Amino acid sequence: MEHAAAIDTQTTVADNPQARALLQRAFESTARWQPDFRGFSADLTVNTNGQQVRGTVVVKGPREVTVQLPDETIQKWAQEQIGMIAVHRAPRKFEESDGKHRLTMEAGEDHPLGRRLDIHGDGMQSFYRIKDNRITQINRKMPHVAFTINVEESSTTQDQKQLTTKYTVYYFAPQDAKLRNVESFTDTHMRVGNSDLPSTRRIISYENGAVLVRTLTFTNHKLLA
Repeated sequence: MEHAAAIDTQTTVADNPQARALLQRAFESTARWQPDFRGFSADLTVNTNGQQVRGTVVVKGPREVTVQLPDETIQKWAQEQIGMIAVHRAPRKFEESDGKHRLTMEAGEDHPLGRRLDIHGDGMQSFYRIKDNRITQINRKMPHVAFTINVEESSTTQDQKQLTTKYTVYYFAPQDAKLRNVESFTDTHMRVGNSDLPSTRRIISYENGAVLVRTLTFTNHKLLA
């Protein structure tokens, strides 16, 4: 009965035009690759606590990332990381993203990270915080994992869009909210033609009883024709 009530609430909640306008402004101020972007290739170096491997990467889109490295485990990890970058940077329209869901907003908040905006019907119990036309926090809860992303720093591109340069992810067990892991991401970018491409990514996490520091370094970028 509780599950049925939750579904009924999600299907009957009214969309808030103010929440929609706020999220759309934040969405449109976020840097993404241009609609005609065809991808890029680069040399790639992965450093894991001082151990380096070198290879190449070709990115054609969010689902078309090819990494070549001599270590299969590191290659798989790097491909997942770069695929995540491509997903976040890929061109898309607001109506095809969060804009296709019902949006509501809490009134009277003075949270340091801004107004809370809830997304209904995405299947992930999501809510954001928005401040100064920027998404400053992302919260999602799924059956297998829950996480909070705090966006800490960003830069302004030549196109006057905001590009995230530092964020931290907190992973929780969805059943009891117990903290599972924390990952700190720091990114730099390089302008190549009309595109802002990844230059470095550093990830600090805690695994197997120790702090793990990994970096990805991209060099010799070439845009694909």
